[in-house]
Amino acid sequence: MIIEGKTGPWEIVIGLEVHAQVVSNAKLFSGASTAFGAEPNAQVSFVDAAFPGMLPVINRACVEQAVKTGLGLSATINEVSVFDRKNYFYPDLPAGYQISQYKQPIVGEGHLDIDLASGETKRVGIERLHLEQDAGKSIHDQHPQKTYIDLNRAGVALMEIVSKPEMRSPEEAGAYMRKMRALVRYLGTCDGNMEEGSLRCDANVSVRRPGEGLGTRCELKNINSIRFVMQAIEYEARRQVEVLEDGGTIRQETRLFDSAKGVTRPMRSKEHAHDYRYFPDPDLLPLVLDRKWIEEVRASLPELPDAKKARFVSDYKLTPYDAGVLVAEKENAEFFEVVARGRKDPKLAANWVIVELFGALNRLGRDIASSPVSARQLAGLLDLIENDTISGRIAKDVFGFMVETGRDAAAIVEERGLRQVTDTGAIEAAIDKVIADSAAKVAEYRGGKQALFGWFVGQVMKSTGGKANPAAVNELLRKKLAG
Repeated sequence: MIIEGKTGPWEIVIGLEVHAQVVSNAKLFSGASTAFGAEPNAQVSFVDAAFPGMLPVINRACVEQAVKTGLGLSATINEVSVFDRKNYFYPDLPAGYQISQYKQPIVGEGHLDIDLASGETKRVGIERLHLEQDAGKSIHDQHPQKTYIDLNRAGVALMEIVSKPEMRSPEEAGAYMRKMRALVRYLGTCDGNMEEGSLRCDANVSVRRPGEGLGTRCELKNINSIRFVMQAIEYEARRQVEVLEDGGTIRQETRLFDSAKGVTRPMRSKEHAHDYRYFPDPDLLPLVLDRKWIEEVRASLPELPDAKKARFVSDYKLTPYDAGVLVAEKENAEFFEVVARGRKDPKLAANWVIVELFGALNRLGRDIASSPVSARQLAGLLDLIENDTISGRIAKDVFGFMVETGRDAAAIVEERGLRQVTDTGAIEAAIDKVIADSAAKVAEYRGGKQALFGWFVGQVMKSTGGKANPAAVNELLRKKLAG
């Protein structure tokens, strides 16, 4: 994306740091529960609260989840990594330091391919993925003078996934976040629930003249929605251009995004690594992974979005766009496959899932998990279309009743008498009546006004309540009108 300023064009440079909460029953270094929604401070061990003498013990499941994610990003898995102490002081960080990884992370360089609106695919480099423990939560709205501290989140395992500064627009950043969310959900390593804070994003934004070196960046902290990530980047880039064009300089700082006002505001000057006084955690030995175990984890990976998309295009003959829509969420892809299985025309299944089902779910404010129409029921409806029991138009009416009632298509068709009329005698009778009642239009049609054919089809369908077989109507009507 190029921003046209008063003094010429500017290019945006974006790098994202995604904080993904690891799916695990226990925290990274303690046995305390990670369940969301518990009463404040109900899930806090002595380790999480930093009681003197308490020692961290690494959670093997969290390590495996980080390795899975790294493999999903086609990244290097480092057989030796080190946990460090990152020192800073917040009320919700009881120890005064966070156990993280610095120079020797568990996952090295990889990449993520993102799908753009233009239909192109762009590869964004991944710099690293490291494991770290989350801090607690400061609550400022429970008392007019006091801040409350909830340590339930303290010690929960996070994967910090750092991209290279290779995105150039808010739209690319949005595509990256959507793809990253889909990937970790497919892998089962993070639930991707941004509303609950289990997937958050820091955006590093700078601007430069096209072709020049990198500018000074600002970090936008803790953004918890893809839409807000895009809005924050757009605002911040334009703010920086205005500052530079007015003769100012960009300060390297951390900023917060005010989603209500749509603006970023300063939080603090940007820290450097030496400010945190990193050093290897003396209570944790280097983490050493066995190469054979890494390969076992690789072999356990599920089919990931890119591979599934390619298979949908190859096996079901879908367009890349339709395949991309269907694989964006694992549950949607699974639903489609149930509907499409064994079908003569899988593209019919894709159209019904994408247009009719997703449209209904959007109107109802539901996701696929709470769909009033199951995959089995939608497959049953398409069976009725393919065996000519009902027409495509009648099927849409039947689908509306299915959404309202949750009942099977076959029962609705029988109860409402919606079976398609395939009796050629009945269809011929309807055509004869339309022709007899429309002498003037018949003369126009036979005089060369061929566009009227659609009108005749509409009249026949109307007279049969939409239940006449459309192919039979077209064939018989052409013969009668040729008369």
